[in-house]
Amino acid sequence: MLEQIEIIRHLYPNISDEKYKSYLEAMIPNNYTQIAIFENEICVGLTGLWYGIKLWSGKYMEIDNFIVHPEHRSKGIGKLLTDYVNQKATALDCTMIVLDAYTQNFTAHRFYYSQGYYPRGFHFIKTLNEEGLS
Repeated sequence: MLEQIEIIRHLYPNISDEKYKSYLEAMIPNNYTQIAIFENEICVGLTGLWYGIKLWSGKYMEIDNFIVHPEHRSKGIGKLLTDYVNQKATALDCTMIVLDAYTQNFTAHRFYYSQGYYPRGFHFIKTLNEEGLS
């Protein structure tokens, strides 16, 4: 996963190698994994995945940091990723797949709608440390 930092930087341009490594070390023991698509040994698509259980949903899978390299968009890479996530969530007997998309990211909204996702509510946040954000 550490080797994929360059595609991660399409979402988080300022993330350092050290921060990425420390986050992965904390996330992996908590059911975090990544799925990646490569073209000629270059990572052109990546998504993080978590699974867990919540009272309102039962077992769920969460898509986290869904990235398709800008030069490889509209080639079906996003669909390959979401199709694989669907298969994995079904195999794990999850009741649903969840994700967050920034409110102003209308391109992502259109894509997720086309894949069968819909908004169920609002994800509220309260930022406590702006400098700690990636």
